[in-house]
Amino acid sequence: MYYNAPLLYEQAYSITINNAEAPLYYFFDYDERSYNINMEFQHFHQFYEVHILLDGKASHIIEGDYYALQPYDIVFLRPALLHKTEYPVGAPRKRLIINFAIPADTPCLGGMLRQALAPFDAEVPIYRLGDAERASAFGYLNDIFTLGKQPRTPLTELAIHSKFVEFLCAVAQACPRNTYVPQEFDDSITHKIYSITSYIHSNYAQELSLDYISKKFFISPYYLSHQFKSVTGFTLINYIQMTRVRNAQQLLLYTDMKIADITAHCGFTSFSQFNRVFNKFCHTSPSLFRLNGSAGITPANNYIQLPAESREA
Repeated sequence: MYYNAPLLYEQAYSITINNAEAPLYYFFDYDERSYNINMEFQHFHQFYEVHILLDGKASHIIEGDYYALQPYDIVFLRPALLHKTEYPVGAPRKRLIINFAIPADTPCLGGMLRQALAPFDAEVPIYRLGDAERASAFGYLNDIFTLGKQPRTPLTELAIHSKFVEFLCAVAQACPRNTYVPQEFDDSITHKIYSITSYIHSNYAQELSLDYISKKFFISPYYLSHQFKSVTGFTLINYIQMTRVRNAQQLLLYTDMKIADITAHCGFTSFSQFNRVFNKFCHTSPSLFRLNGSAGITPANNYIQLPAESREA
């Protein structure tokens, strides 16, 4: 079944070119998502991601910042950015997810490709386009939808790549006229809690504690502890630890930094503490997590699993 314009849609339809480890990679995923499969905590990829909500409402949390979404908002997520989508209780929401990788160091084209990818580096990488600009940008995605129905050949794959680059260029050219504005919360405490989560993501390497944060944000420790769990679903200490573990995972997978250096860089006071907290959420040690990744195996516990006793705390 096709979804009404401006963006073609067919549930459970997908288009794949190469795999996530290839220098050039595409995965267009047309499907539905609902509240009961929301991720517990923010995750990251080594590739770029574009998220387009097609109906209803949803929200995105990017590095601890909260962003409300309406249909046809375009979320641009660069590699290694911590993020998650939250879908509300109710009917599933249609959405298009595009995962991709493009070698931006291509001779002669590198500078131009970096310009096309510039929207991913915006402070707020969410785009709400006017009708004409949205129709132009989505026209290229609709062409890709149609090309994906054709017999797969090198030429159709090249055409898909070409159309997607045109889509990126259309959004990049429309950036100065982006009308997306982050939502103002109705209650001040929710606003303050998301200010705290954003602060944690920017300062996870520092010494953080309930007492320190309560003083910095002028809120009592008891009230902060209660409201933080109510808004985010996590205790403050678990949130700090998970943010540190997520950043440690990135360094373990994508750098040659020594584990002892990662320990200090991510705010852990000792290797024993790092090892204990990492095992708590990932059910493996940092060294085994890196070993699996360097062997070309996606670590089974790349997604943090919050222990049941921590969820109930």
